[in-house]
Amino acid sequence: MKKLFKSAISCVLLAATVVSMSGCGGAASSAAANETAAEDTNVKPSKVGIDRPREFVTVATGPTSGIYYPIGGAIAKVLNNAGYKTSAQATGASVENINLISQDDAELAIAMQDSVVQAYEGFAAFEGKKKEDLRAVMRLWPNYVQLVTVEGTGINSVEDLKGKRVGVGAPNSGVELNARMIYEAYGMTYEDSNVDYLSYGEAIDQMKNGQCDAAFVTSGIPNSTVSELAFSYDMKIVPINGEGRDRLIEKYPFFAATTIPVGTYGNNEEVDTVFVYNILVANAQLSDDLVYDMLDCIFNDVAAIKASHNTADKNIDVSFGVNDLKIPLHNGAAKWWKEHGYETPLNP
Repeated sequence: MKKLFKSAISCVLLAATVVSMSGCGGAASSAAANETAAEDTNVKPSKVGIDRPREFVTVATGPTSGIYYPIGGAIAKVLNNAGYKTSAQATGASVENINLISQDDAELAIAMQDSVVQAYEGFAAFEGKKKEDLRAVMRLWPNYVQLVTVEGTGINSVEDLKGKRVGVGAPNSGVELNARMIYEAYGMTYEDSNVDYLSYGEAIDQMKNGQCDAAFVTSGIPNSTVSELAFSYDMKIVPINGEGRDRLIEKYPFFAATTIPVGTYGNNEEVDTVFVYNILVANAQLSDDLVYDMLDCIFNDVAAIKASHNTADKNIDVSFGVNDLKIPLHNGAAKWWKEHGYETPLNP
């Protein structure tokens, strides 16, 4: 029913994106529109018989100020250029996106893999709310956990957060889930600090006013908000390392050890931390042929997605494969990746 409703609405609101003005009519006219759209945009027609103009694809992204929004918007635009009717929806990012997918209110969504795994397995923030319908479509880019402070706070390690005012992210956001797991890995809880459930932008604003001592930021690098803080203040990046990091990765293997490179924020040395991948997800019940065809469209025009943001340019490419995914692929995605010569460890 949702699909039919979306298609009806899209015929009114998005008719300009469909080459044939009769795209909401019979199957023959829709097929003709699909072929024309493919010709006009140099996109190959569907290999699996998907009638693109009859499909409405909502891509759930993130806040308009973040990285999810432009990259998710580029994915929607590429699909639109291929003949789909599409919408890029601004959201609160990972947790909201997971719920939208599970409720069949979006066809594709960007989310951090740690949040996805928690939802899929039903633990931590999703305790008792297992969402076994989640499926991966492709790997996107790594999000680096960045714990930032300024000189004068006395914070030089994660343990130094004890007794400090710490911005941990909006409640149940991807950032906040990361912060909670890092506290746990270092043998701490939120009770050890005076935590504020602020977005990292809000927390950094509070830091500038002397009302916050440190903030967790989980994003691609460089992050513009952190860069601004580093430019105007004597900022420090607190390392996430040692036994605490080892425990974190052992218990939550969707994290991986990494470093923030020299010069990212004017830092003279690499800083130890962890990263977690962002991934594109879909509902298991979404048509296999539809997911297969959308992947075809994405990689036929991946240059347009790369052009949307420097992070996408460096990290979105078919050559990266899907070995790093921690939940099963959608069946349509598994078929696509296997046909293109890549191993799918969780989809034998």
